[in-house]
Amino acid sequence: MKKLWIAFIAVVAISFAVLGWTGIKIYQEKPPLPESVVTTDGQVIVAPGDVSEGQNVWQAMGGMELGSIWGHGSYVAPDWSADWLHRECVFILNKWSNNDFGIPFDNLHGEQQAALEARLKVLMRTNTYDETTNRIVLDPVRKEAFESNLAHYSDVFLRGNIEYAIPEGTVSSEARMRQLASFFFWTSWAASTNRVDDDMTYTSNWPHEPLIDNVPTSDSIIWTGFSIIMLLGGIGLLVWFHASRSNEVVSEQLPTEDPLIQFKATPSQLATIKYFWTVAGLFLLQMVMGVISAHYGVEGDGFYGIPIDDWLPYSLARTWHTQLGIFWIATAWLAAGLFIGPAVSGTEPKYQRLGVNVLFGALLVVVLGSFAGEWLSVKGYLGGDSWFYFGHQGYEYVDLGRVWQIALLVGLILWVTLVGRCIVQAIKKGGEEKPLLTMFFISAVAIGSFYMAGLMWGKQTHLSMVEYWRWWVVHLWVEGFFEVFATAVIAFLFARLGLVRLKSANTAVLFSTTIFLTGGIIGTLHHLYFAGTPTVVMALGAVFSALEVVPLTIIGFEAWDNIKLSRSTPWATKYKWPIYFFVAVAFWNMVGAGLFGFMINPPIALYYMQGLNTTPVHAHTALFGVYGMLGIGLMLFCLRVLYVKRDWKDNILKFAFWTINGGLSLMVLLSLLPIGFMQTWASVEHGYWYARSSEYLYSPAITVLKWLRAPGDTIFALGILVVVLFIFGLATGHSLKKSK
Repeated sequence: MKKLWIAFIAVVAISFAVLGWTGIKIYQEKPPLPESVVTTDGQVIVAPGDVSEGQNVWQAMGGMELGSIWGHGSYVAPDWSADWLHRECVFILNKWSNNDFGIPFDNLHGEQQAALEARLKVLMRTNTYDETTNRIVLDPVRKEAFESNLAHYSDVFLRGNIEYAIPEGTVSSEARMRQLASFFFWTSWAASTNRVDDDMTYTSNWPHEPLIDNVPTSDSIIWTGFSIIMLLGGIGLLVWFHASRSNEVVSEQLPTEDPLIQFKATPSQLATIKYFWTVAGLFLLQMVMGVISAHYGVEGDGFYGIPIDDWLPYSLARTWHTQLGIFWIATAWLAAGLFIGPAVSGTEPKYQRLGVNVLFGALLVVVLGSFAGEWLSVKGYLGGDSWFYFGHQGYEYVDLGRVWQIALLVGLILWVTLVGRCIVQAIKKGGEEKPLLTMFFISAVAIGSFYMAGLMWGKQTHLSMVEYWRWWVVHLWVEGFFEVFATAVIAFLFARLGLVRLKSANTAVLFSTTIFLTGGIIGTLHHLYFAGTPTVVMALGAVFSALEVVPLTIIGFEAWDNIKLSRSTPWATKYKWPIYFFVAVAFWNMVGAGLFGFMINPPIALYYMQGLNTTPVHAHTALFGVYGMLGIGLMLFCLRVLYVKRDWKDNILKFAFWTINGGLSLMVLLSLLPIGFMQTWASVEHGYWYARSSEYLYSPAITVLKWLRAPGDTIFALGILVVVLFIFGLATGHSLKKSK
């Protein structure tokens, strides 16, 4: 254990040192943010401050929930960076072609087109940023292209566009529209202009745009190959190490009866029941928002003919869908920690029940307040800076306004206090559980503290730096330390039931956490390849994101161990379905996080796939498949202990388990994955802009595949509804078998 603790501390310290150093490099080498953009003859293209103001317009209207920037965001509308770039290129080529030859560019023969494209490449990729004046100086033809694009986007955002699911009046005025266009222009400029003294753009030549020779860099190819080598090498080493150890985790002497059969809930544990009811309600609401969001992709302005976009636009439905996912999963896990805390210490700390109730009230305030603020912001009712503090920050997964972010952080600190004081009491007692409880405590503190990364940017912080800190929240907080917390909690539950050897549980948790964090911390960088970051980000992200997949290759052993535990003794069968949800976690960890994650993570793959439907394949199977299933499993485990003396109607959970997992599989295999593969072909063949265009996404084949999502979604929704009814049925007695 001492060697494992040294390895764990070393991995965490070194990894965060590397991550911090990388953040400094990103800050130093991010794309310059000009004060203004002018032409060589003195005409103003972008007025002073309009890029930053345009970024705020974009944020307030929903930002990443309405199309994407640099590939990050939603999927119904285009990627605005790629779309602006292609439209600008086409305008300039046609302008030159008409001036020089009197016909459109498409009517020219090959040599003439090649000559104009070579001229365009020089025009677009030459860096004309003047550091001394902090402005960009461009050829006058680019002002004409800007005005043409402005007219197009004004039509989209002022008058609405059904195919993009953008309602009329999304941007409230022509002045704000010009600011938004300035921001789109800047993100496109950074994606098409070479870095100083370099032959690649600030976004490493992303997006793929053949007209200006935006193609994958040599770094993206080299580091993709190196990541595969690291993956294969890591798998070989881990399999060899795993084979050298005893895989037997089941306790040698199983209890003859359930050790928890005499369990009596403390007042604070009883107070957590309302958390689980809330989880069920949020879960159901997220499903409804998911159905509406998905349907916007085929109808654009309503729901089966009902014009709901007037009061629930797509950007808001998607905001609530993603945010509800975080809220109900986090609430389930927080409730599990509060429930297990007194069981760990063996006593009820003073005022624990009061703390649990206060925290519940705080969570409700954050959920309801942030939802109301986001609606007001997207609808344009929040003036001044109030959209940032109370409304919609515009960044996916951290959409809620700054005031609600701070309130959530305060709630997390209260949760750490309530859970932590129970764990500390138990740690002080010593015993064999001490290493396991120490890891439990570390993960709880990390969950409470790492959300602070979401406060590291301001209203007008450079987009590259926002992305750096945002992925600290999405990757490190959600995918990182929640994973450590879940591993420790599950091991503790099995140990308390007497089903696993405590020594094995201690070793397994510490070892698996160390292995996971070896790739997981620095692997955060794989989200930032093309976000205006230097190539060192690509090198580190590619290698360490491959190492993230390594421990998932032997996760089948964990799944089989859990199945054995559910069958190990007759009384353990009452915990079968909570345990089976843990088995589902292992399966989706391997498939969703491992297979589908590595499918898009290598640089050359992400270059073409970023922001296509391959991304929601990974998002649904990893976020819900892993963390959602964990949330359900932990919730059911706690409720099973609360009702330990009563028999459940397990057939209800059996039906829910298979419909949820089956529906999720069909959703991916029948719809999202085929669409993602077809978009990838379009991205490689024609350019990234085309794969995200309405022309392609509303083609007959893609439209059929969109509708094929309905069977999987329906089955999945039925399973969710059954779980929700089961949870509330425990309170009414309808989910319990009658006592004999």
